[in-house]
Amino acid sequence: MSTKPPSLVKPADGTSMETIAYASVRGIPVLEPHDLDRLGYNVWRWLTTKSDSLELAVKTAGARLQISEEEAVEKIRGVLREKGIPTS
Repeated sequence: MSTKPPSLVKPADGTSMETIAYASVRGIPVLEPHDLDRLGYNVWRWLTTKSDSLELAVKTAGARLQISEEEAVEKIRGVLREKGIPTS
């Protein structure tokens, strides 16, 4: 029995909210890579809904950060500002 190769994955556009959200958390020290996935998802959710604060999005992610949540929020805000996205 043979198996088919996996489907090709088309990367998201560099200006999409998903790409920006996950790029904003890249480089934040965490215990496991999956923690960055959860953090990136929560930042994306915050960017698309703006229903709560960014601080709450970081806390809700439950990522095991190796820096304080405040430092993580500042790093994320910095990247988002560079991309021209308001963070207040």
